[in-house]
Amino acid sequence: MNDRREIFGWSMYDWANSAFSTTVLTVFLPVYLSGVIESVEGSGRFLLLGFIDMTAGGFFPFCVSLSVLMQVFFLPILGAIADYSHLKRRMLLLFATLGSIATLLLLFVEGSLYALGGALLILANLSYGASIVFYNAFLPQMVTKDQRDRVSSFGWAMGYAGGGLLLLLNLIFLQVVAPALNISQGDAARLCIASAGAWWLVFGFFAISRVRERGAQRARPPGQSYLGVGFKQLVGTLREIRKYPMTLRYLLAYLIYNDGIQTVIIVAALFGAQELGMEVSELTVVILMVQVVAFIGALLFGRIARRFGTKQTILGSLVIWSATSIWAQISLRSKIEFWILAAVVALVLGGSQALSRSLFSMMIPREQEAEFFSFYEISDRGTSWIGPALFTWVQVQTGSMRTALFSLIVLFVGGLLLLRTVDVRRAIRESGNDEDRPVELAPTPALA
Repeated sequence: MNDRREIFGWSMYDWANSAFSTTVLTVFLPVYLSGVIESVEGSGRFLLLGFIDMTAGGFFPFCVSLSVLMQVFFLPILGAIADYSHLKRRMLLLFATLGSIATLLLLFVEGSLYALGGALLILANLSYGASIVFYNAFLPQMVTKDQRDRVSSFGWAMGYAGGGLLLLLNLIFLQVVAPALNISQGDAARLCIASAGAWWLVFGFFAISRVRERGAQRARPPGQSYLGVGFKQLVGTLREIRKYPMTLRYLLAYLIYNDGIQTVIIVAALFGAQELGMEVSELTVVILMVQVVAFIGALLFGRIARRFGTKQTILGSLVIWSATSIWAQISLRSKIEFWILAAVVALVLGGSQALSRSLFSMMIPREQEAEFFSFYEISDRGTSWIGPALFTWVQVQTGSMRTALFSLIVLFVGGLLLLRTVDVRRAIRESGNDEDRPVELAPTPALA
């Protein structure tokens, strides 16, 4: 354990897949898809597939929500299979490949093919979520408990660095190369989206080659298939999860507040484009700034957690998230305010998510890491469904994206209040992961 070469390789998968989260989910695809739909269906409401009331701005979050609803059924099964097999590494490779190829195929989506774009988005996001289940499951096997805050934060920081670097390259292409080659803005956006698939594929292969498969966590019962034992174990876990009430409470709190965080990430570029009239090139620069600040924030919050405790640090970040929702409703009217708000969000973005992952890894029983992380991943980065569904519903009902963004405060405050009631020490004892010292005070030195 604690092998530096493997830790670096594992972290590089965050570098690889964050290109999808940043370039596709956050910057280019929301604006591009809404623009394509408006060119075909107009700017008002339309019937998707002939019966779903939809708007151009609501189509993207609707597809994200649907993909996560599918994950609710698939990911726990995959996690259970991983615990009973030696297939974590191969399944990580499988879903990384599926997701990256689906992203590459978005290159061909234009005009009336927007429904195909939605289908590819659903497949890519579903594969993204599935790959993260197996990626996260390596963490408790790869490093000792006292190092998890440090390694988890380093992984998130690498993700922001990789996603930010590709975004910078896309910005140069969008503003310099594309005009010089007379490439239209729409074609340039599709090429940028496809570049994320190539980035994910190439660096994903490199990262997965560095992690070690440590074999099955538990012996598969004789005569049972992996799929059968997966379903059986899922049912058993749902029954036995009552033995870990504090872990369950934490998981519910995380699902609630992280849905709010993920929705902000998903709709930020769409908000800037439709409410503030920002161009794609402007939004790309803003998100690039977010990547840089979030990289710093991910490492900074690890140090803050060392002094104030992991749980207390997460609670503090949720107060800031709640304040940003209020700010967006009552004050956000100019591009400069959008920049300031984005910087504030970026500072708490990486830290709140990295610490949430490392804290959860302390609360789950041994030999069931992949299975429990599959439940965790249902509400992890870019895979929320409650938040996008809430945002879409409010936006359709009120016609105001600003009000829809403000409605997310319900998730931040609700998650904060529930998290306050979680007894971390009790959760660690219940899961059998007793520590000599409180985990929320574990040191998180910088990676040398």
